[in-house]
Amino acid sequence: MNAYAKEYAQKHVSAEQAVKVVKSGDWLDYGLAIAMPNALDQALAARASELEDVMIRNVLSMHPPAVMAANQKENRAVFTYNSWYYGGHDRTSAKGGSTYHIPMRFSDLPMLYQNDIENIDVALLIVTPMDKFGYFNFGPSAASAMAVCRKAKTVIVEVNPNLPRSLGKYDECIHISEVDFIVEDDAPIPTMVTKPPNETDRKIAELIMEEIPQQACLQLGIGSMPNAVGMLLAESDLKDLGIHTEMYVDSMMELTNRGKISGRCKKTDPGKQVYAFAAGSTELYEFIDDNPQLMTAPVDYVNDPFIIAQNDRFISINNAVEVDLLGQVNAESMTGRQISGTGGQLDFVLGASHAREGKSFICLSSTFTDKAGQVHSRIVPAIQTGSIVTDPRTAVHWVVTEFGKVNLRGKSTWERAEALISISHPDFRDALTRDAENYGIWLKKNR
Repeated sequence: MNAYAKEYAQKHVSAEQAVKVVKSGDWLDYGLAIAMPNALDQALAARASELEDVMIRNVLSMHPPAVMAANQKENRAVFTYNSWYYGGHDRTSAKGGSTYHIPMRFSDLPMLYQNDIENIDVALLIVTPMDKFGYFNFGPSAASAMAVCRKAKTVIVEVNPNLPRSLGKYDECIHISEVDFIVEDDAPIPTMVTKPPNETDRKIAELIMEEIPQQACLQLGIGSMPNAVGMLLAESDLKDLGIHTEMYVDSMMELTNRGKISGRCKKTDPGKQVYAFAAGSTELYEFIDDNPQLMTAPVDYVNDPFIIAQNDRFISINNAVEVDLLGQVNAESMTGRQISGTGGQLDFVLGASHAREGKSFICLSSTFTDKAGQVHSRIVPAIQTGSIVTDPRTAVHWVVTEFGKVNLRGKSTWERAEALISISHPDFRDALTRDAENYGIWLKKNR
């Protein structure tokens, strides 16, 4: 038995034993996305009757937190969940209370842990099995993992052989000497299914495709519309594309398998597909595992607008909830309710817009239908009170709906209003024009 194996045996405990370290009033951090703990979360939930006022931070829950179900069982807020970025499970638990949003720009997250987060009592996260050198790999969730572990008083790792091992630039692993407790679990790694693109998604994707040059470097957001762009790219004659993206998704795997990605024209990390974290299908995780084409890195590197801007022909594609007539973008809230987060969208909007021949696209359907069956425009007179401006008007480049695309850079307020109304749904254009007139951002000659 080598020294590392001996240390492993000494630190190896059950999930139930490991979470005994948690005390009332503690601040905990769960692993990001697919590194969110499973056995540890369940063991902690089982202690609900013994605890009170336990605070948990996380980014994008990939399965329903057992601790939130424990709150309901106890009929009190034993655990308060604080999410840097909401997923579907976080939105659901937020409706029942005890789940709150922490605003952030994703590229700032490691710095926030270093300089602004005062206390992490326990870090709990999934890792790969230990290698012969005593290292556990964070898998495709290394975005801020090491920053959390460096700040935590106690580090508990949940070793899962199903987590793909992700080759990295730096801070992709933690050594056993930096770990306090080791728990083992073999639950399936959560997957993320993207809805197939609809006709509107395909129309928007076709408009964006006209703007993507050979040898472009890509960032694709999550959702059916960026997925539609990926599908069209796979079928196009474009080649020698590069990937530098916050989130690695299935469409990028497909582009690689189709021979579209070489990365040879990238200025940063040539030949490597760079990402901060990944989520998708089981096939994607198998593709990521020990793949030398891919390189994970901390999010303060991947999402740094200065790093992004060094790559020529950078193309950033992201979704939005609504855009107002001034060009302000809300991509994270609806009717005052938090539905996601700023995440890295603003990072890539800024980075792509400053790259040589770079372009940033904000994409949205022209309308949506509410639960009552009423149709609303996503091009709005003004961002609603209580909703969030994700991208300021000074940063927005291209806006695209199924009715067209407009470049807002360099345009005056009336030119922006005119451009955005031109890509709104025809049924709403007259009303939006009257709104623009009332706001004093419309030239009468435009009629």
